[in-house]
Amino acid sequence: MKPARLVVLLTLAVAATATAPGTASAAPGLFGGPGTPVLGHLYVNDNTAGENTIAAFDRHADGTLTPIPGSPFAAGGAGTGVGIGSQGALQESADGRYLFAVDAGSGQISVLHIRPDGALRPVSSGPVSSGGAEPVSIAVNGGLVYVANGGAGANNYTGFTLGAGGHLRPLAESTVALPEGSEPGDVLFNGSGTNLVGVRIKTSLIDSFAVGPDGRLTAAPESPIAAQGPGPFGSEFRPTDPEQLFVSNAHGGTGAGTVSAFNVADDGALSSIGASPFADHETAPCWVEISHDGRFLFTTNTASGTISRYAIASDGSLELLGSTPFKRAGSGPLDARLAPDGQTLWIVEGGADAVGGFTVEGGALTELASSPTPLPSNSAPFGIVVN
Repeated sequence: MKPARLVVLLTLAVAATATAPGTASAAPGLFGGPGTPVLGHLYVNDNTAGENTIAAFDRHADGTLTPIPGSPFAAGGAGTGVGIGSQGALQESADGRYLFAVDAGSGQISVLHIRPDGALRPVSSGPVSSGGAEPVSIAVNGGLVYVANGGAGANNYTGFTLGAGGHLRPLAESTVALPEGSEPGDVLFNGSGTNLVGVRIKTSLIDSFAVGPDGRLTAAPESPIAAQGPGPFGSEFRPTDPEQLFVSNAHGGTGAGTVSAFNVADDGALSSIGASPFADHETAPCWVEISHDGRFLFTTNTASGTISRYAIASDGSLELLGSTPFKRAGSGPLDARLAPDGQTLWIVEGGADAVGGFTVEGGALTELASSPTPLPSNSAPFGIVVN
């Protein structure tokens, strides 16, 4: 989803509310909870024009967020200052030491060291070229990193290795070129790191690869395959089963969103599960998150301003449980990420330049009293990490 398309969705969402976006700075979440224990941290890629920044917060036991001193932190590259639709624009290394951010405005990837107090410091090597233009998504598996580039003239997937000190080095002969206008929106590894998948939003295709021991990619038989709906967007492998993949289909029109479910073979071949795709009955289901126990799937409906909730059967079939609205109309929900304990779902609200939070009880969601928490006023946020 290019900036113009994301802007259209957010405009539809914001138009539904009489509250001006500028009032987000009065949200209570920014100031609450400093006396309660800090459980972890939360980061958002601000995608600010010129110098890109990362907003960083302490997560308190009562659900409130407070900015970490020094936030927002300079990423080193440049953002675009306008909304970009993709999943995975901000990622964390498995050991929790590093944060990876796309700098869509400068065609770079930034790596930042996460200090014990949650503060961020760019690694000494600085941002590296993404191997294309307008990087939009990052996939990380151990010491292997792949980036989806969506800019004009340079649509591709490009690989890197992660070395000591958080230094990224291009992986030779790893780039997979995509046709001009493919508009990749997400790239991700399965849990075992043996498969990598990417979606092409504009041309409604899904790329699937087997990952070799050397980190290079081999396209699956018949890859790319046609998506089961227009605008494949958010993607997630089931945490409890690396052979099950779920993809949202965002461009079906008003009330016609769907989520697809696939089995993924060792060679990356995709096969449909059950009655896939499964109806969402909302508009523009985009970002996807799955509970850590693999039982529930959540997708943010950017134009509807809701979160759809599904139960996942053992075979990967989905049952729609319902949709949960935000207490603020015009939220324009984007990226979603669960806390490590799985008890809170955090969501970037692109229509309000804020972060919303919901308690999670099985497949039920309840918005926190302190939600939403404002982001920097000059942000065009996408990408979230919670630790």
